[in-house]
Amino acid sequence: MQVEIRERSVIAEKLTPRLARVAELAYNFWWSWNRPARDLFKQLDRTLWTTTRHNPVRILREVPKERVLSLTRDPAFLRDFDAVLMELDRETRNGHLWYPQAYPNLCAHPIAYFSAEFGLHSSLPIYSGGLGVLSGDHTKEASDLGLPFVAVGFLYEQGYFRQRLDHSGWQEAIYPPLDPDEVALRPVTQEQDSCGAILVQVGDREICLKLWEVMVGRTRVYLIDAGVEANAPWDRQLTARLYGGDREMRIQQEILLGIGGVRVLRAMGIQPWVWHINEGHSAFMVLERVREYVAQGLTFDEARERVRASTVFTTHTPVPAGHDAFDFGLIDKYFHDFWPQLGLTREDFLELGSYSPGYGAAFNMTKLALQVSGQANGVSALHGEVSRRMWQSLWPDRKVEDVPIGHVTNGVHLSSWTGEAMHQLYRRYISPDWVRRQDDPLLWARVEEIPDGELWDAHVILKQKMFATIRERARQDWITRSTPPEQLLASGIFLDPNALVIGFSRRFATYKRANLIFQDLDRLMRLVHDPYRPVQVIFAGKAHPADDPGKLALQRLYNHARDPKFGGRSAFVEDYDMHVSRYLIQGVDVWLNTPRKPNEASGTSGMKAAFNGVLNLSILDGWWAEAYNGRNGWAIDAGVETDDWDEQDRTDAAALYRILEEQVVPLYYQRDRDYVPRDWVAMMREAIRTIGPQFSTRRMVKEYTERYYVPALQASLALEAQSQ
Repeated sequence: MQVEIRERSVIAEKLTPRLARVAELAYNFWWSWNRPARDLFKQLDRTLWTTTRHNPVRILREVPKERVLSLTRDPAFLRDFDAVLMELDRETRNGHLWYPQAYPNLCAHPIAYFSAEFGLHSSLPIYSGGLGVLSGDHTKEASDLGLPFVAVGFLYEQGYFRQRLDHSGWQEAIYPPLDPDEVALRPVTQEQDSCGAILVQVGDREICLKLWEVMVGRTRVYLIDAGVEANAPWDRQLTARLYGGDREMRIQQEILLGIGGVRVLRAMGIQPWVWHINEGHSAFMVLERVREYVAQGLTFDEARERVRASTVFTTHTPVPAGHDAFDFGLIDKYFHDFWPQLGLTREDFLELGSYSPGYGAAFNMTKLALQVSGQANGVSALHGEVSRRMWQSLWPDRKVEDVPIGHVTNGVHLSSWTGEAMHQLYRRYISPDWVRRQDDPLLWARVEEIPDGELWDAHVILKQKMFATIRERARQDWITRSTPPEQLLASGIFLDPNALVIGFSRRFATYKRANLIFQDLDRLMRLVHDPYRPVQVIFAGKAHPADDPGKLALQRLYNHARDPKFGGRSAFVEDYDMHVSRYLIQGVDVWLNTPRKPNEASGTSGMKAAFNGVLNLSILDGWWAEAYNGRNGWAIDAGVETDDWDEQDRTDAAALYRILEEQVVPLYYQRDRDYVPRDWVAMMREAIRTIGPQFSTRRMVKEYTERYYVPALQASLALEAQSQ
């Protein structure tokens, strides 16, 4: 198989030979975290940069040819263009990067990473939330560090969904089709069979898969697509939506991702030596790899050991409903022809995933992954502890602390999430190459050198950009949808840029308790309507289309936002995505997180906020249990842990109000003659200094490499040597 490298003709015909590589930049998401590359597209057409929501492919399609010709004669643009290409080539050559220097003998052995979603950029809507954004950040950092990394996922032609709220505040899901011509995708040329695709047996039928390639720096992401004419109409829908359909559709999707994903890499001539299962959705991958070894003459046990040695599994949730499980009838339907190829009986095959956590036996994808993975981890220290307790029954002869599930705390890709104003401060006071040295704690100690006034001014700039974005979105909604006045009230247009702003944006699952701050309305109203020190709250996020309790919580929150009693000081930003998220996590003053402990495996939005000087106010769950030191934000700790959820909510809400009344609000409004909140800025500085080096993907991917990838790779090499 080969990647189709011809650019779309509508773009190619506009580009002069001197600027031909502009298309190469547009079709590599490296531009999304490289500021000079982004500036090139802004120079190309700043209006289109804004109206396309930062999508270079659409810019190249829509920009007038005359504008391109004028830039061919602009020496300043050409100088910037050449500098960006030199940097891209330098990154692609890879020799200066960390992994080739640390492990020069392992660079020829690929690491494969499977995930059901990838949050690379808002222009490619194949993600739903934290898991996808984490996958995207992991992929970007693998490129930055020079890992021999390849990723596999799905191209969802209808994405997750676009959110629209009706007049009552009830969430409606809209699925606009994705136009591949307007996204940085390239089709892979497939010549080996008539349907132009990879074939996967799903039950009693074969499904054809076509393939798309996405470039993420030097990393390739292959996206599976069942939208092939040779497939039946209902089979084409298998890759149409992220997390759509019933359990039967889900098992079919996971067969395509796991088994089909292995065949994708084989068809591309890629032979991974390490396989990383990112959440259980792709765990059927291990079965396909065992089948390959059995077909070569190994017994099942021998094959399983070979697969186990090279497999890493990351679990992402302590919530039981988040672990996919399928009833045995579905397993019989879709694997009755498969287990004989493994040399197994039905009973032995079912035992690989059979798990009964108190609500009926089923084939559990997490159990399958844990059974056939040599190494497994949670995504924070606390989540590792919870996971060991949760899955101890798989190792009944071991103590909880000896269950082989470790942890690698999540991180975020700093280049993607740090606002421009903060980035310039870091360049000036920390180091011009702070991005390359971001995991060095000594480097971040230099944040103490940033003057209070400049740090505060940078925050104010990002806050102003957030308000401008919120108001422009409201204006566009008013123009295009004739939004009624009460809905405009909820959109945030009456928020005061000079007043304290608390942000809460994430998936609206009930355990995240988005409505906790509304537990005592009288107490909240006193904070909101304080004439001298008002508090404002901005919410954003989506509930899963099938999660009615989550949608109900969202509706209640939205109706508070449009209630005149709040005076426009509570807002809901509709249709949350990565584009909106970037403005919110950079622009609010406080980032609120109120999960019901210990259900937050890690969380990453608060990390992004902290890098931008935003202070966290959070339950001590997930990553915040590791990060909080008493001086870099606030911990909501009622001192009570109970199984009575109503009582827990009341005590946690009371603790939240007390922190707001006694600490957060007074500190924010305590200003000097320059109108700078010096003590608040000191806390911002401490948050940046302590969170900066520890909670980036730079630290995270290095940790995966040193603790999981390299040992798995060495184990695979040793087994290969023994077999020869």
